[in-house]
Amino acid sequence: MALFSFPLGKGRKPETKDPEQQQLEEAQNKITKGLTSIQDIIAPPSIEVDFSDLKIGQLFYRTLFVAGYPRFVSANWLAPLINFDHPLSISMFIYPVDGKGILDELKKKIGEMEAEIQTDLQRGKIPDISTQVQLEDAKNLQEQLAKGAERFFQFGLYVTIPAESKKELDFITKQVQSNLGALLIISKPATLQMEEAFKTTIPICEDKLQIHRNMDTTSLATTFPFTSSELTDNKGIMYGINAHNDSLIIFDRFSLENANSVVFAKSGAGKSYTIKLEALRSMFFDTEVIVIDPEAEYKNLCEIVGGEHITFSFNSPAKLNPFDLSQVYEEGENELGLKILSLHSLFKIIMGDITPIEEAILDRALVLTYKQKEITPDPQTQSKEPPLLEDLYKVLIGMEEQKAASMAARIEKFLKGSLKGIIDQHSNVDLGNQFTVFDIKELSDELRPIAMFIILDYIWTKVKKDLKKRLLIVDEAWYLMKYPDSALFLYGMAKRARKYYLGVTTITQDVEDFLATDMGKAIVTNSSIQVLMKQSSAAIDKLVKVFYLSQGEKNLLLSAGVGEGLFFAGANHVAMRVVASPEEHRLITSNPQEILETKQATNYG
Repeated sequence: MALFSFPLGKGRKPETKDPEQQQLEEAQNKITKGLTSIQDIIAPPSIEVDFSDLKIGQLFYRTLFVAGYPRFVSANWLAPLINFDHPLSISMFIYPVDGKGILDELKKKIGEMEAEIQTDLQRGKIPDISTQVQLEDAKNLQEQLAKGAERFFQFGLYVTIPAESKKELDFITKQVQSNLGALLIISKPATLQMEEAFKTTIPICEDKLQIHRNMDTTSLATTFPFTSSELTDNKGIMYGINAHNDSLIIFDRFSLENANSVVFAKSGAGKSYTIKLEALRSMFFDTEVIVIDPEAEYKNLCEIVGGEHITFSFNSPAKLNPFDLSQVYEEGENELGLKILSLHSLFKIIMGDITPIEEAILDRALVLTYKQKEITPDPQTQSKEPPLLEDLYKVLIGMEEQKAASMAARIEKFLKGSLKGIIDQHSNVDLGNQFTVFDIKELSDELRPIAMFIILDYIWTKVKKDLKKRLLIVDEAWYLMKYPDSALFLYGMAKRARKYYLGVTTITQDVEDFLATDMGKAIVTNSSIQVLMKQSSAAIDKLVKVFYLSQGEKNLLLSAGVGEGLFFAGANHVAMRVVASPEEHRLITSNPQEILETKQATNYG
C-alpha cells in the first residue's frame, strides 16, 4: 500500500489522523524496516491454554473428538451437526488403508471370534451376542473387500466450539454433545490436549490427535457434508426450481403440521407473482382460494378463472355485517361469547383507545344488542337474524350514560356520516366461488385495517360453518399488525386454521413493522412454510435474527433477482427460483405493459 503526503496550504491546520489508520501506518513502517513480520500483525493479543478449553483474545474455544459411532448410519447423518444453530469448526480426516493388510487382520479377527464362540458352545455357555454381531459384520466386510466392492479407510471427526464466555461455551458444548448423542455418537472434550485439538480443526490439514475409526467406502460416503437439500414430495404443487441442483420444489402445504405460510419481500421482488402462481395451481387440487387484496393485483386473475371479485367500498353492493354468527356449535365453546370478544377488538380499532370502564359498557351493550334480537348463548337461538350496527348504536344511546353517549358518537359516522354504507347493513356476500377476491383498493389507509378485520372475521365465520380445503391470502398484512387487537385476531386465525382445513398466507413488504410485534413473530412461528425474497438492506438484519440466516443466505436475499429467494418448509430450506409457464405468466403477471399488450391482443382478436 503506497502512502502519499501533500504539503499543507498556508494557514491550514494539519489533519488529525484516524487512530486505526495511524496504527496501520506504524505497522507498515516496522515491516519496511524489518522490525516485525506479518505473523506479528495477524497474531492474537493473547492465548491461554487450560485443561478443557482455550482462550484466544476474548473468545473461548473447546474441541470435541468423536470416540464412538453407531453400528449403522444413514445418508447425511451429520446434518444435525452441519446445520447446528451456532458457528462450529468441523474437521474430517480420511486415511486410505492398504486392502491386503486389512484382509489379513480381518482373517485373524474372524478366527479369534469363531474360536471364542466355539469355546462357549463346548462349555455349554450361550455365546456373547455382541461377538456374534461383530463376527457377522466382519465376514460381510471381508467378502466386500475381497470382491473389490469396498475399500477401507480410517476416519477422524473433530468439532471446535467458539463462545464469548465460559458459561456460553459450557452450554453450547452440552447442546452439541446432546445432538450427537441423539445419533448414538459418543463425543468427548480433548482434555489436556486443547492446543493440539484446536490446531487439528484449523485449515492446515494436520491431524494432531490421531483418534480414528475404521470405515468402509459405503459408511464413509454417508459422512459427505455437502448433500444438497431437496424439497420434492410425491404430491402437491410446484413452487419453483431448487437453485442448488435444479430439482423441482414440489410440496403439499396441507401435509405439514399446519398449512400456514408467510411471505416477506420488498416491493417488486415478485411476492404477489409467487402467491398468484401458488393459488392458480392449488385450484387444480380443488382448493378454494380467498384473497384480501389491498391493491387490486388479483383482479385480472379472478376474472380469467371465473372467480368472484368483490369491491369493498361505500358504493359497492357487497355488504358484510360484523355481527353475523357462524351458527356452528362446538362442545366447550361459547360461539356468542367468541363473537362478542371479536367485536370488542373491532370497536377498539374503530374507536381508538378505550378505558376499562368504556370496555365494560361496550360489553354490556353488545350482550343487550344480541338479547334484543332474542339471541343468547343457547345455540338454538343463534340462527335468528343477527343485529346491525344501528342496533348497538341505539343501545348505547339508551343507556343514558355520558361515556356510553361518547362511544355512540364515535360510531355515528358509520351510520349517518361520511362512512355510511361500509358496515351498517346485512351481509349479502356468499363464499360459494372457488376463487373469491375482496378488493379494498378504493378505501383510504384509515379504513383499510377496519375493512380487513371485518372481512377476516366474516371469512372465519364462514370457514367454521362449511369445512373444506381453503387458502386465505392476506396481502399487505402489516395494516393489521399496526393494531394489537387486529394482530391478535390474525394470530388467532393462524393458530386455529389447521382445525378447519385452512391455510393462511400472510404477505408483507414492511418486514420491520411486522416483526417488531410479538404477534408478528408468533405468526411466523405458527407458519410451516416461509418464503423470503429480495430484501432491502434496512430489513435484512431483522430477518437474519428471526430466521438464523447465514452470511451467504443474507447476501443471496440482498442480491436476489425477481422471483428468487429462500423457501423454508418445516426443518428444511433451499434457494428457490419461481418459474411459470407462458400461459400461467399471462394470467398472473402484474407488469402493466404486459397486461396492456394482452388486452390489446384480445381486443384485436
